[in-house]
Amino acid sequence: MKTNIFKGIGASVLILTTVAFTKPMEKEMTVKESKITWTGKKITGSHYGSINLIEGSMVVDGNQITSGKFVIDMTSIVVEDLKGESKGKLEGHLKSDDFFGVANHPTSTLVIKSGNKTEDGYYINGDITIKGTTEPISFLLTMEGNTATANLKIDRTKFNVRYGSGSFFDNLGDNTIYDNFELDVTLKF
Repeated sequence: MKTNIFKGIGASVLILTTVAFTKPMEKEMTVKESKITWTGKKITGSHYGSINLIEGSMVVDGNQITSGKFVIDMTSIVVEDLKGESKGKLEGHLKSDDFFGVANHPTSTLVIKSGNKTEDGYYINGDITIKGTTEPISFLLTMEGNTATANLKIDRTKFNVRYGSGSFFDNLGDNTIYDNFELDVTLKF
């Protein structure tokens, strides 16, 4: 009986020691294999394209994501549904002060504050900074192997990107651009 008690205590100490000394793991993103696509909608249709990541990582501790930071290159905005002069004009307009003002704000950041594991993935809470303005954001991140995916819906008007917004301007008619845009993110680690 004493032997079993000592074995049980020994096993418990071993498990607690292992858990206590398990280090959080920082996962560095592979920039060239990661991708962000964007979609912006207006009354008469939509446009889509891509934008590049500069760097990113997150810290995983057991079943939790405890922190992370991702930096986006706003100067890399590309329109993929247009060609020629129309493509160049829209890319230039998106980079202008009417939209993202990339001359003064060449990067945007996403800082993860926490990520709680759920049945569907990780429920992420953090802050996103666009055009010098920081707002809280929450979204679902799914991980499978070394790939993480997320879909973020962002209200651009919270970041002083109000061009063509029906929330701020009257009589826009067919020229109204919806306030929310979407980012589909695929991260490779």
